[in-house]
Amino acid sequence: MSVTLRQIRYFLAVAQTGQIGRAAEMLHISQPALSVQIKELEERLGVTVFERQPRKVILTPAGHDMRHHAERVMAEMTALEQSASLARGLTGRFSLGVIPTIAPYLIPQALPLLRAQNLGLELRVREAQTQTLLSDLEQGQLDAAVMALPTGAENMQETPLFRDRFLLAGHAQHIQHLVDTNAIPDPVQIAPHQLLLLDEGHCLADQALAACSLNRSATKVDLGASSLSTLCGLVAGGFGVTFLPEIALVREMGSTPDMGVARFEAPQPERQIGLVRRATSKGQGWFQDLSQILQQAGQELIDQAKADIDT
Repeated sequence: MSVTLRQIRYFLAVAQTGQIGRAAEMLHISQPALSVQIKELEERLGVTVFERQPRKVILTPAGHDMRHHAERVMAEMTALEQSASLARGLTGRFSLGVIPTIAPYLIPQALPLLRAQNLGLELRVREAQTQTLLSDLEQGQLDAAVMALPTGAENMQETPLFRDRFLLAGHAQHIQHLVDTNAIPDPVQIAPHQLLLLDEGHCLADQALAACSLNRSATKVDLGASSLSTLCGLVAGGFGVTFLPEIALVREMGSTPDMGVARFEAPQPERQIGLVRRATSKGQGWFQDLSQILQQAGQELIDQAKADIDT
């Protein structure tokens, strides 16, 4: 007889709590019933997965190995259940990852569009850096993620949404002087000691460095800000310049009145924003629906930015 999914779920509950009693409460079953299921699991596997002690249980070496495989099985089952729900379109529970330099701007713009299409959608947004989101995608903890492309990740499908151009941001008087004197520098002409960047790990910082043909060690003033809002406050106070994504312009200019921005000459530095999912997951409509909504939201932000900066 094979191991059942119920036994795997019961096993993981005991492994996580370390106690039969607490696991039984969590599962809403009796302790004897749970003990019977764990015993049957061990008999079917032919190994002991728990070392029983008076008030707790401890995973055996075989139990640790079992837990690794069990967590993967349950992750795949969760992905399967969500895929079945999403097969009907963009409905039910949906987990979306977004990198920090996109989330505060794109998600508020996209939410009304999502609600207009489906009032019953239960959306969970996970904001994290690219590598964390890719790991969560691989493990089935996310259905899709919005990030800069290309990711270089294997077994992922990437769909471009829109191009997000970078603007030069600094103190308003400094930027206005550059505009009036027609002296907006090329990205590669920006003095390294003037360029402020985000913490290491943020892909926006890497993209800014690439646009300037620099590496991080070349920047002598690197305050390692954790958010774009912090960077905008710093440059508005006269602490150098930074790269501001076009989608962030309206929000950041509204909250940082002393900051000025200007466009670079063509070709303007930019990043490609896209939607990423596992290549093995089946979109069956939801992926295309979500792509269209996010693409529309991004374009609306870009159009607002153009109206503000190009007039």
